[in-house]
Amino acid sequence: MKIVRRVMAALGLAGVIASALRLRGRGGTPPQHGGWQPVDLSSGDGSTPRPSAGR
Repeated sequence: MKIVRRVMAALGLAGVIASALRLRGRGGTPPQHGGWQPVDLSSGDGSTPRPSAGR
């Protein structure tokens, strides 16, 4: 029973630390460049698989 209490205390402490780090965060503004790029559908987007030569 003592081991169960220690495991529960360790998990609780890990949860408290993780939530504190999550709430603290780094702040600041998100990046203003990059992100999603447009997809060119005319040159083939790879959505239809081609059969492999080894089969």
